[in-house]
Amino acid sequence: MAEGDPFAARVPITMSTTNQRPPLPPFTEASAREKVQLAEDAWNSKDPVRVSQAYTEDSEWRNRAEFVNGREAIVAFLTRKWQRELDYKLKKSLWAFSDNRIAVRFEYEWRDDSGQWYRAHGNENWEFDANGLMARRFASINDQPIDASERRL
Repeated sequence: MAEGDPFAARVPITMSTTNQRPPLPPFTEASAREKVQLAEDAWNSKDPVRVSQAYTEDSEWRNRAEFVNGREAIVAFLTRKWQRELDYKLKKSLWAFSDNRIAVRFEYEWRDDSGQWYRAHGNENWEFDANGLMARRFASINDQPIDASERRL
């Protein structure tokens, strides 16, 4: 862990004995790209339970200004998210990686129940346990209203 990392001591990275999620750290460029693609595929399924299985039981998230801890809370968060963000479509790309960490850039598009479309842009920092489960996810996201004709995804 980086010297002076304010997140290093917040939550211990636990190992699950029942679930392994390849590719496993330490990451190479190829395995980091694969991990990003697997995450994109899972999130585009819009299945909160499927998505939650990639995280440790005690995973810690910051998503915008909301703090989420644990798989049960992840499922509840994603259920609310996809009830509000209709026709959700996401694209992630690898930004950087190290031993057990990956940083991604992303954008996604969605519409609200009034038909207004949005494009969300952001960055995520991920930290994994030895079994390849994500122990920490910190997301910074900005939403931009767009016209339906401006959609890219």
